[in-house]
Amino acid sequence: MEIYEKLWQQILGELQSIYTQETYDDYFGNLNEIYKYQNNHIYIIVENEWTKRRINDVHLMKINSLAKKYHTEPIDFIFITDPSEVPGLASPKPEYSFGVNYENTNLNRNYTFNSFVVGPSNNFAVKVAMITAEQPGTAHNPLYIFGDVGLGKTHLMQAIGNYIVEKDINKKVLYARASDFIEDYTRDPQFRNMDAFYEKYRSIDVLLIDDIQMMSRALKSQDEFFKVFELLYNSNKQIVVTSDKPADQLKDFRDRIISRFQWGLSIDIQAPDEELRVKILKSKLESSYDPNDYNNIPIESLEYIARMFTSNVRELEGALSRALTYCKINDLDFSVKSFEEALDSLISSKKASDSITQNNYIKIQSVVSDFYSVSVDDLVGKSRKAQHSLPRFIAMYLIRKIYDVPYSTIGEMFGNRDHSSVINACNRIEEDLETDILLKKAVNDITKKLGVEK
Repeated sequence: MEIYEKLWQQILGELQSIYTQETYDDYFGNLNEIYKYQNNHIYIIVENEWTKRRINDVHLMKINSLAKKYHTEPIDFIFITDPSEVPGLASPKPEYSFGVNYENTNLNRNYTFNSFVVGPSNNFAVKVAMITAEQPGTAHNPLYIFGDVGLGKTHLMQAIGNYIVEKDINKKVLYARASDFIEDYTRDPQFRNMDAFYEKYRSIDVLLIDDIQMMSRALKSQDEFFKVFELLYNSNKQIVVTSDKPADQLKDFRDRIISRFQWGLSIDIQAPDEELRVKILKSKLESSYDPNDYNNIPIESLEYIARMFTSNVRELEGALSRALTYCKINDLDFSVKSFEEALDSLISSKKASDSITQNNYIKIQSVVSDFYSVSVDDLVGKSRKAQHSLPRFIAMYLIRKIYDVPYSTIGEMFGNRDHSSVINACNRIEEDLETDILLKKAVNDITKKLGVEK
């Protein structure tokens, strides 16, 4: 098996260089080991039918092509969701004795509360999620979870679903991305089976909709989602929604949908601090890697990754995967020096990108300061005078609007302000732009000076 394990690691390394980090993590981030080699086929277990279908439709041809590059004998990869799909093998005892049909739920059974690493940046969100899972349909309904990409929103949402079905096998839970909902609703009318659509989305106890912002401008799908929401909510069924922004910042959405989201509780997840990032790396090692292959990794090596990759969990785990794969293929130890070598090109590219981006933020601060004839020190300082606070709010708003920077990061640029202060500032400018003609002209003039479009 070792030769095929090495082949798979080589292919993963290639895929990581081909795809964006987000795409790689979505489809291959947890596929570190092969399940079985049999009759020139390598079997790899994936989390659910949706992932299996997407890999087969989009990525399989590339994977098998890479296999030919690194392996002289004919070999094909087959992705499965259950060991029973391997010819001649009986299905082993399921991980959960209660017999949940995960194909119908679309849940990733690995996304549980136990596997979610908790720290100051997500502690409140986890507690609320656990209460929601204990009392579905009554405690916090709907529950709206927001935060930047790769911080664990999907994991926490699915942990709620997994907890509910583990507690009561008869509960019907459905996880779907907003894009899945749109696809189900807007598929070619000739083949559309609305009875099947209604059965899927209305006859359930818990609806988990991920990345609701993807429904922007899809007004007909929004109208249908509203009907589903109303039916489930009025029947005391639990609804959980995730997004990359607060509900009141969703663009091109029906007002009534935003209003419904605000009925319940909104919670946000912030970027992890360094201590939590190290804990996340340790947890990833324990859950996804064979301890016989990846033992005795110095804590200093994990701390190095935690210092260099700070934005989100996906980026962090992607760096760990790259470092371990590089060291294993090149027969290196897992020292800090080896990790530095493994991640050198990735870090260099990241630093260059970060430098360009940081200069863009500084430019916004400078242009806004010049426009309002205030100093940058006053702009980022603690002064609450209107002559300083309005330009500060505008600068915060533009950095968020143009570059989609996390609120906490913007707060750091402006005197280490709390992320809630940044949210309030951005919301105020957003609202005032609707009615204040002079403010709208000022923001447009500043945007032109920046040479970008809002």
